[in-house]
Amino acid sequence: MLAKILSTLLPVFLITGCGTLYGRFRTPDIRGLNTLNMELFVPMLVFAVLADREAPLQQYAALAVAAVVIVLGSGLLLWPLARWLSLDLRTFLPPMMFNNTGNMGIPLLVLAFGEEALPAAIVLFIVEMLLHFSIGLYMLNPRTPLWRVLRMPIVFASLAGLGVNLGSIPLPSWLLEAMNMLGGVAIPLMLFALGVRMLDIDFGDWKTGVLGAVACPASGLILAWPLIALFDLQGIQAASLWVFAALPPAVLNYLLAEQYRQEPHKVASLVLIGNLGSLIVMPIVLALVFANLVGIAA
Repeated sequence: MLAKILSTLLPVFLITGCGTLYGRFRTPDIRGLNTLNMELFVPMLVFAVLADREAPLQQYAALAVAAVVIVLGSGLLLWPLARWLSLDLRTFLPPMMFNNTGNMGIPLLVLAFGEEALPAAIVLFIVEMLLHFSIGLYMLNPRTPLWRVLRMPIVFASLAGLGVNLGSIPLPSWLLEAMNMLGGVAIPLMLFALGVRMLDIDFGDWKTGVLGAVACPASGLILAWPLIALFDLQGIQAASLWVFAALPPAVLNYLLAEQYRQEPHKVASLVLIGNLGSLIVMPIVLALVFANLVGIAA
């Protein structure tokens, strides 16, 4: 069990550590790298996975609905706490709702459960991204036009991939291979970028950051428990939802807070201390998930 957890987490931490070490001595244009990743490599990965006709996407509908409930439910669950502590809802709630499915979730799921977990990871990532760029932007600024989500390359890639898959449209192997090669850049680049961002940790609001590091995974896990039973999720899908529910806040929360001038320093503490907290949370969650999978297999 310990060997399985280490083999899952060590590559994540090593690649992230490389980003931190490189960023310590250099000043890479991490925003440019993230833009390239989100506009090219990630859409290629999403399309290649969704367009694969061997992936029965209809089987992931319940997982997608459960992910929506976890994202929105986390905000509702933590809303009374934020009001009680007199926290700005637009500062505290988005990082609690929109987690690090891209930088950490996809690599973690693939390393933990193999390539067969990639469709589930992509479905969870798409759900989180679409909600973040619609409801998340609306939370930061109610006057933000929701049609902006349609301009995202990942939305085009998702719709095109779904169309190819559900329409059973054959694609040449050389085209899929090229897209898989481009998409293969996305996961390590996500982790590298996360490592560079870890250098920006601001401990000035450490109390809020620690609160978020506990509240974010706790709210997700509380919701995941009944949802797995309600939707009768089994095997890889149940394991993927557990990991999704326990993920820390997405780095994107900080970038959007900076763009909308919504207390970016506090959001940075929530995001980055939350990601540090995942060093404790994720091994525990993975241990429980692996134990459960072993129990089912037995």
